[in-house]
Amino acid sequence: MTNNIYWTLYKDYAEQIDTGILQAGSKLPSENELAATYQITRETVRKGLNLLAQNGYIHKVKGKGSFVLDTGRLNFPVSGLVSYKEMAERLGRRSRTFVYETKCVPAGESIAKELQIRPDQLVWKVIRAREIEGERIILDIDCLLADIVTGLTKEITGDSIFQYLEEELHLKISYAKKIISVERATTMDHDYMDLGNDTHVVVVRGYVHLEDTTLFQYTESRHRLDKFQFVDFARRESNVEHWNK
Repeated sequence: MTNNIYWTLYKDYAEQIDTGILQAGSKLPSENELAATYQITRETVRKGLNLLAQNGYIHKVKGKGSFVLDTGRLNFPVSGLVSYKEMAERLGRRSRTFVYETKCVPAGESIAKELQIRPDQLVWKVIRAREIEGERIILDIDCLLADIVTGLTKEITGDSIFQYLEEELHLKISYAKKIISVERATTMDHDYMDLGNDTHVVVVRGYVHLEDTTLFQYTESRHRLDKFQFVDFARRESNVEHWNK
């Protein structure tokens, strides 16, 4: 239970920032105060604060504390590793998920290449459309190693795969490599998304790894061009030592 409380801390403060309860420049309570409030360790508090920082909500100043940054609620962050369910909550928009496919199949040549496995190795293939404010504007195609991920159902994929992996299978998801490109829309894009006359989509390819570095998930998240701006929050590390060399 304690391991998940940092998500509660993250969501609590992300919501307060998104809704304007906490304004840009506001200072968050200290780590000791947050630890007392949530009845957790300072290490767990730091995990929540680090996630807020990674997603551009706060700036941590050494020796001074954590301060709220000016952030837009419709930004779709490139960095960070969160589920769509968590992202939808952050966007604060009415949303639904349509599950078109959840099945265990041989990977085939193209997916095997992405996951670095044999073509006959089994994977879960999941196809879902995301509807926001009445329009299907995201198509997610996920492929997960079946020897690591077990027991997927349509009910699970309609809710949150990441939540199932972490809370039920106790997998430790660590990091992902992401590649973003603009590509011509496919027949599947037109069938499963409300593209209108659009001819291209933004494609975010993700390669997700466990804590032991195992690549276990390949995903294509295909977005309608006019609905998102993809934002990364960059920090410049001090180069004082470098310049003084």
